[in-house]
Amino acid sequence: MRILKMDSKYLKEFLESLRMFGKLYGPIWKRDVLTHDHVENVDDLVLDGEHTLIPVKKLFHPKRFNTMRFNEEGFTPNYSMFEKRVLIGAHPCDIHSLLRLDEVFLTDPADPYYKGLRENTAIIGFSCLPTENSLCRSTGTDIVESGFDLFFVDLEDIYLVWVGSSLGHDMILEKEEFFDENVTHADIQKYIQWREMRNDMFKKSFNFRDMPDIMELSYNSEIWDYFAEKCLSCGSCTMVCPTCNCYTLTDVFDVTNKTEGRRERVWDSCMFVDYSLVAGPHNFRGKRADRLKLWYTHKLKAFGGEYGRPACIGCGRCVDTCPVDINVLTIAEAFTSCEVPAK
Repeated sequence: MRILKMDSKYLKEFLESLRMFGKLYGPIWKRDVLTHDHVENVDDLVLDGEHTLIPVKKLFHPKRFNTMRFNEEGFTPNYSMFEKRVLIGAHPCDIHSLLRLDEVFLTDPADPYYKGLRENTAIIGFSCLPTENSLCRSTGTDIVESGFDLFFVDLEDIYLVWVGSSLGHDMILEKEEFFDENVTHADIQKYIQWREMRNDMFKKSFNFRDMPDIMELSYNSEIWDYFAEKCLSCGSCTMVCPTCNCYTLTDVFDVTNKTEGRRERVWDSCMFVDYSLVAGPHNFRGKRADRLKLWYTHKLKAFGGEYGRPACIGCGRCVDTCPVDINVLTIAEAFTSCEVPAK
């Protein structure tokens, strides 16, 4: 992997040059909310480290879309959302979340919609500084070594640029005059100081390494009932979680022709009361405690057992979002505390 440096004054022009590789996407303010969306002007990009409310998964696992049209004779898949794209400003935890989603959606048989969006999108990562609720140092996702085409570390007057793919190399060649292979000892020291400064900025942490065993040992704990009494089953935690990937499918028939229609795919949540409802009616997780247990054991234990690394990437969005303070941090603290929380 090559590491180059670039003077900060060239950043805007370089980002503009990426349009030849696809439509630009990145974090921008839209209706007073920071969101990943189409970028018309690179000056609108927010690259200072603040993270979006809805994670980058929305660009690869869309919140709502039509998967196909169908009639009595068959169906026609809808791939109209595929386009060449360049995603600018992905943080390390964002990139880690996509690597987790790859495990789910690209395992044979691959999801054709996720696969098409993923293959048509270049990833331009950017360094960030911890927010109030960042937990990525605990989860080991504060740095990233793969999953990007280019990755920029902001050292104020210069960027150190990791080249992670042949496509990233092609991007560099388009503005080769902006980049320098001579990374000096002074540049390296500046990078080390930046890493130390960033590490000192983390305000919160939790015992992530031991959580799989703790989740296993605590499966029947009364603590789940304590949190169940607080939980609103609103599903906010799942919607903002970068690795949650559940969805539901609904057939919508045309009003004028009941033999034709479309199949719509929409995000779903295991925290919703009817998520596990089946014919009968039977509900395998009608209790909130069971739904909470499912979600947190999946994030902190089960996903790791299946794919080799837990699903939580430490972004802190669940800490930011839950209105009743149920999140990976409070769950971890409750199960590692010497006392059972009082009801």
